[in-house]
Amino acid sequence: MSARSLPAARVATAAVFLICGIGMASWAPMVPFVKTRLALNDADLGLILLCFGGGAMVTMPLTGGFINRFGSRKTLLVAVWVLSLALPVLTIAPSAWALAIALFLFGSGIGAVDVAMNVQAVVVEKRMAKPIMSSLHGLFSVGGLVGALGISWLLHTGLSLWTSAIIVSVMGIGLATWQYRYLLPASEDPRLEKGAWIFPRGRVLALGALCFIAFLAEGALLDWSAVYLKFYRGFSEANAGIGYAVFSLTMAIGRLTGDRVAHWLGAAWTLRAGALLATLGYGLLISLPSDGGAMMGFILIGLGIANIVPLLFSAAGRLENPPPSISIPTITTLGYAGLLAGPALIGFGAELSNLPIALGGVGVALLWVAMCARTMTRNSQIE
Repeated sequence: MSARSLPAARVATAAVFLICGIGMASWAPMVPFVKTRLALNDADLGLILLCFGGGAMVTMPLTGGFINRFGSRKTLLVAVWVLSLALPVLTIAPSAWALAIALFLFGSGIGAVDVAMNVQAVVVEKRMAKPIMSSLHGLFSVGGLVGALGISWLLHTGLSLWTSAIIVSVMGIGLATWQYRYLLPASEDPRLEKGAWIFPRGRVLALGALCFIAFLAEGALLDWSAVYLKFYRGFSEANAGIGYAVFSLTMAIGRLTGDRVAHWLGAAWTLRAGALLATLGYGLLISLPSDGGAMMGFILIGLGIANIVPLLFSAAGRLENPPPSISIPTITTLGYAGLLAGPALIGFGAELSNLPIALGGVGVALLWVAMCARTMTRNSQIE
């Protein structure tokens, strides 16, 4: 790899993180529209939202094999096309079943992109010999901000939800196609010998368990924040995406500065303090009666969980056995299990009690990350 191609690969990888964030966050403001149009209750919506995580989880374990055979560059391009084409279909699905199928395809594209872009990031980080993972994940959060605010702004201009989704899709496909040639070729990806398979265990599974909680905390806001603000705080449908936008903004700030914070505090304290801060944020979100209090909750959640996932991915990338082509899909799959189980659990919890109490349970789960921070650091060899 030439000295010139490495910075270009970093920029191209950053572009893919941005695309993934935009595409994923664009779904958040759409949820109340879809819920109202199809007359779904909380339990029905929770079941349908399972399809997003389900599509991701089915695809993620397979993505390592695709990378091993075709390379992460080709895998990324195909996956971006899949998620971009599925996004507009979510806005016009005529029935709950059609919505479930489209959401499954959308989740499959997101899942494949997530694995492949992190494999790219691990290789670039190793070759550059300096930490870049948090900043790359920061661009994913920037994409979340752009996606949530962008859809809301397009709706405020009078465009239909369908047209707004088409605009996002065309931009994603265009940027990915433009940056494709700068991504690392297949020869640079970590690969397994033909026919080899390593069953993940030990350190990888421990990292994956923490990743499960972190993704659940993020997914809870992706799928339910707009519903919570509309039906429990009285926000309009067009403004209900502001909560996820605030969350994405603060998460982006936390991640863009995360490499320096982890170097200063150490990985264990960064994880511990972040998890406790996010727990406090969930508490404020559901307990303070004012809209300003709710926004403060989103801020603390974003800052708190900002660097948990990047540190976990970086830790997995440092493991020599198994290689990143196995460890990254494993912890990503376990993480997205939080997206699979979380929406349904929150939906059923909301039916049994109410949505604020169900969201509060997510904050309690984050306490486990704080308790395991030192063990995670020791097992993953993060200094």
